[in-house]
Amino acid sequence: MNKIVLASASPRRKEILENFNIDFDIIPAKVEEVIHEGEEARQIAMALAFEKALKVMEHCEADDIVIAADTVVYKNEILGKPVSYEDAYRMLSLLNNDIHVVITGIAVAQKSTNIKIVDFESTKVKLKNLEPVRIKKYIESGEVWDKAGSYAIQGKGALLIDWIKGDYFNVVGLPISKLEDILRRHFGIELM
Repeated sequence: MNKIVLASASPRRKEILENFNIDFDIIPAKVEEVIHEGEEARQIAMALAFEKALKVMEHCEADDIVIAADTVVYKNEILGKPVSYEDAYRMLSLLNNDIHVVITGIAVAQKSTNIKIVDFESTKVKLKNLEPVRIKKYIESGEVWDKAGSYAIQGKGALLIDWIKGDYFNVVGLPISKLEDILRRHFGIELM
């Protein structure tokens, strides 16, 4: 059987894959996440996922199947990971009491077959109407760091969410249903 390689250091992506019938190795992708002016959020997410897959594929055996993903939060602008307390507060204030979109680009590639699949998943998320003190309290929980859009739906951030429309796992960072569709269709691999 082909070896699966997750091209990510994300503990959330690792945890999602561990819930399914799949053995995999992890090789974090070290790429500079550059966003070009004028690109759409889904283009950015897919391009970064593809770049990560190609980078990690260089360190793999020819038959290894490499899985990479990149998640972005979008509401009038791309919201990446916060760089400061003020940046996290700005992002959460922008998302407050409104709908935004979480997009995860996903890339699955194999060198020996030259199969390279790139796709994306999109989920709408509505945050509750949060008082400034609640936003500050959430930031002080420490959960905002290393999270696109400054929140984690799978943690305390779930308390900020009013509703979602779409794939929950996409918001966490790996649209597992879409991933299985790709693995089944192109590699004959089922996760169940």
